[in-house]
Amino acid sequence: MTNDSWGRVRDELFKAVGKNNYVTWIEPLRLADLAGGIARIEVPNSFMGDWVSRNFGDQIRSLLNKSGEEVDRLEFHVPATRPVQAARAAEAAAAPAPKKPTRTVMNGRGSEDVDLPGAPLDGRFTFDSFVVGKPNELAHAAARRVAEGGPVTFNPLFLYGGVGLGKTHLMHAIAHELQLRQPEARVLYLSAEQFMYRFVQALREKQIMDFKELFRSVDVLMVDDVQFIAGKDSTQEEFFHTFNALVDQHKQIVISADRAPGEIKDLEERIKSRLQCGLVVDLHPTDYELRLGILQTKAEGYRQQYAGLQLAPGVLEFLAHRITTNVRVLEGALTRLFAFASLVGREITLDLAQDCLADILRHSDRRVTIEEIQRKVAEHYNIRLSDMIGPKRVRTIARPRQIAMHLCKHMTTRSLPEIGRRFGGRDHTTIMHGIRKIDELRASDNQLAEDLELLRRLISA
Repeated sequence: MTNDSWGRVRDELFKAVGKNNYVTWIEPLRLADLAGGIARIEVPNSFMGDWVSRNFGDQIRSLLNKSGEEVDRLEFHVPATRPVQAARAAEAAAAPAPKKPTRTVMNGRGSEDVDLPGAPLDGRFTFDSFVVGKPNELAHAAARRVAEGGPVTFNPLFLYGGVGLGKTHLMHAIAHELQLRQPEARVLYLSAEQFMYRFVQALREKQIMDFKELFRSVDVLMVDDVQFIAGKDSTQEEFFHTFNALVDQHKQIVISADRAPGEIKDLEERIKSRLQCGLVVDLHPTDYELRLGILQTKAEGYRQQYAGLQLAPGVLEFLAHRITTNVRVLEGALTRLFAFASLVGREITLDLAQDCLADILRHSDRRVTIEEIQRKVAEHYNIRLSDMIGPKRVRTIARPRQIAMHLCKHMTTRSLPEIGRRFGGRDHTTIMHGIRKIDELRASDNQLAEDLELLRRLISA
């Protein structure tokens, strides 16, 4: 491949990923060799190679193929020999060190022109492409409110939920909307892992004051998957002080995690307290109507992509009913189904869906057992399994027992008499009483309702 061709590929990447991402992640790359369907790309360090592979690998391979090359996969490697000065310069390009902002004037008022070291935003994740339903309507409304800008009304906005429920989608959507509404605003989105990497790098290079000044100069800070800083004492310390500094300046903070702040193990109590002082919103597991809406939206896009491909009635309803794990699995199943039908030139029918998605459907049919529920509930409330099924009636044991009964009724196909037998031979009327009690309490006890939802996710995982 000629340098001119590689240059054209880089030009296309510049258009696709934007200036900041291009300068940070694409410009330092060098195409070393292309043979046997493998494109070997030199990178300044392994961290950069891993990041580019995860976030831009498919785009690079697609553009190489469009340029006339046959590329099956990319290989990123750090050159074995490289002058020290060049290596340092390339490393700086891969992970730009925080620097003191320069003062510029924008729209008649001062603003900081900062090269923010954030993660790339996915152009697909906008509010327009987010399907709203009852399980996520509060999270969507709160995200919309933040994206409108203006005075900060709740800080932070904390979004939590299981895998594939839309947390990252909403965070990207907020960033996209803020960029449109307030182009001059300094919006920084990154993962907790990247925050930690930048902090460690600043410590190593003795640039911690520059790090502090950079991260505390933003207008909106968005940190994804904050549970990953749990147990990292120094990173938690810096995150805590950054959080406080931004709140004191009335700057907006948006955080996401896979569980509520109080449920994140090894996260400092003072950080949990700060995270809980804003608006904490749970993205609940999808219901049938929301899953069907997501499939209908996705299918409409595929109908345009695969012109002439027929979709038989009932297929989307079948998938929405059978695949309940998370949205990523659901969307992945539909993507595979359309691609397969296009390749074999057949209409998408129920029979085709069952054949094409047999492995996904089998996994979705995993049966939850009573014993599994009892074990998870006992672990969550730190009681012995023998007490769960034993005769003790003290509140600290009876309440978890009733919660386990409630989950068994709603997560298994077992009858009430069968559930009663598994709970130490209890009568089915006792099981009914326990289920009704939990139904009554969860309407008024927010903590119990959160425990129920968390346990349901843990058991379904």
